[in-house]
Amino acid sequence: MQAVRRAVAVALFGLAACARAAQPNRDPSEPFTELYARLHPSVVLITMQIPADDPKRKGKWDDAFGSGAIVESGAWGSRILTDAHVVADARNLRAKVGDAGKPVPLRVTAVSNDDDDLALLDIPTPNLPPIALGTMDDVVPGRSVGVLGYPIPDAFEDEHLRAVVSLYTGRIASVRNGTMEIDVPIIPGESGGPVFDGRSGEVIGLAESRFDDERAIGFATPVDVIARFLAAHPHR
Repeated sequence: MQAVRRAVAVALFGLAACARAAQPNRDPSEPFTELYARLHPSVVLITMQIPADDPKRKGKWDDAFGSGAIVESGAWGSRILTDAHVVADARNLRAKVGDAGKPVPLRVTAVSNDDDDLALLDIPTPNLPPIALGTMDDVVPGRSVGVLGYPIPDAFEDEHLRAVVSLYTGRIASVRNGTMEIDVPIIPGESGGPVFDGRSGEVIGLAESRFDDERAIGFATPVDVIARFLAAHPHR
């Protein structure tokens, strides 16, 4: 009887070992894969035209791009949060929700002061998935974060690579004077995209800018500023 028990125990041990061997090694970046899939439908590509910077082209207009995030939606349509500087002085504003979505006209409904650099946009598309906001408790140096947006979409389109949401990951480097420093560069076109907590997926910032001379350093508007702005401009 003891021999049989030993044989059964050996067999079970062998099955357990085979099961462990069959399991793939868990990639530590896998949470970001799951969070990308969850947040992707809430990220918006904003297209527009802005006045040309070149004095020789005064009166001309250039194509420009930015990103945004759905913050509220219902049968009436949807609201998009982005940076105020993304839509400043722009015309022919359009929003595309989802990489294969069709551009729809949008309307700027609220703009913050220069320091906060936030804007709310309305589109008629109903019942879209909104982001979930986190709290300042999650905005601490060392916290892992992801940034979602549409970097240089025109360059990707020129190379026939399609404009799709990109994910870049890093950490919060510091929090100072109403801004969040991250070790993720903010690439042109990503401004206005959500910065989210790498653990929960809750949005804790909005991608804003970078230093011209040190492009590895990015900046984001922290969630307390975002929450205050949204509370001051409720949907009517």
